[in-house]
Amino acid sequence: MNIETIRREALSLSVQERAELAEELLSSLDALSEAETEQLWFQEAARRAAEMDQGIGKRIPADVVRLEAQALLK
Repeated sequence: MNIETIRREALSLSVQERAELAEELLSSLDALSEAETEQLWFQEAARRAAEMDQGIGKRIPADVVRLEAQALLK
């Protein structure tokens, strides 16, 4: 079974079943080792860098991010 089949089947579940599955999947990430977590962050950084190189990613100035973050904390 490939990821697309799993995704399609998961999306056909009821809202309650999807919520339970999502919770279980997210909880499973808590059990990752530090090395596994680090590897996932490196992969995510590489994916985002590739998006930026391809002109897909959106650049947001640091001062805008800071202001938005401060607004969320209020």
